[in-house]
Amino acid sequence: MVVPASGSSRYLREDERIHIADRLREKATVRAIVAELGRSPSTISREIRRNRHPGSGACRPHAAQARADARRPRPKPRKVLQNPQLREAVQAMLDEKWSPEQICHALRAKFPDRPEMHVVHETVYQALYIQGRGQLRRELAGALRSGRARRRPQRQANRRQTRFTTPMVMISDRPAEAEDRAVPGHWEGDLVIGKDGKSAIGTLVERATRYVMLLHLPGNHSTEAVLTALTSSVQTLPAQLMRSLTWDQGTEMARHGEFTLATDIPVYFCDPASPWQRGPNENTNGLLRQYFPKGTDLSVHDPDHLAAIADQLNRRPRKTLGWETPAERLHKLLAA
Repeated sequence: MVVPASGSSRYLREDERIHIADRLREKATVRAIVAELGRSPSTISREIRRNRHPGSGACRPHAAQARADARRPRPKPRKVLQNPQLREAVQAMLDEKWSPEQICHALRAKFPDRPEMHVVHETVYQALYIQGRGQLRRELAGALRSGRARRRPQRQANRRQTRFTTPMVMISDRPAEAEDRAVPGHWEGDLVIGKDGKSAIGTLVERATRYVMLLHLPGNHSTEAVLTALTSSVQTLPAQLMRSLTWDQGTEMARHGEFTLATDIPVYFCDPASPWQRGPNENTNGLLRQYFPKGTDLSVHDPDHLAAIADQLNRRPRKTLGWETPAERLHKLLAA
């Protein structure tokens, strides 16, 4: 019998859980499963950790789907509604004009050993704003400092201002050859920020080889400074290493259209809050903190010092490259 897929795309479907179980039996890595399903690494890792049998180590997808469906019924009974003492305590604090966040911390301090009396501030907001539940008197919404009777979402997609003049091309449109790392020339970029956000160093990492280039940004990291440094750096590369650049949606790349015109390198942008889409770059930024600790002034490092650090990283053996160095792997791919 074919079990229909359940849940929205936000949640794993049963066919995805079956795929995970099958691939684990085949000794596939989590990273390989992530690439096949297009899910975040944390989603796959959490699914395996939560549903793996402690003895055999196998995943049971149908049982996992049943547990997931049981956890998801809506509407769920609300904590404030179920506990009269909690409801009275929250109501009394709202009468004193306390904010929901102040209330949640006060409850934890007053009842440290009673988790049933602990709530997060979102629980208080939901109790106030959802009509017809009866958790708290409706007029107590007036105790909130905003004075609004309805909740306003923090993110309103239809009102979001366009960040760049030139439309962004998203990472989903990036060539498949960049994803499988078979062809060199696809780069990921970011900024390492210094003390008080006033100084920065640009980082470029080649996806197939982990080869690193550092951008000197002595004065600031404005769009003009990043455009100039980025353009001059990539123009030193041979043509076969100038295929694409992937960046996050930072405002420093507002002039990405000019960069593409000057270098003929297309720029692709990651989805918001998705650092795993630039995994090699994020990992390299972590390695660079050994040289550039957080909270230090990065403007003191001159171009020669940055070049020496990049060279040291490019001569360091990497496990992900089978203990070859980025410089060796790049030379091998170019020769091939």
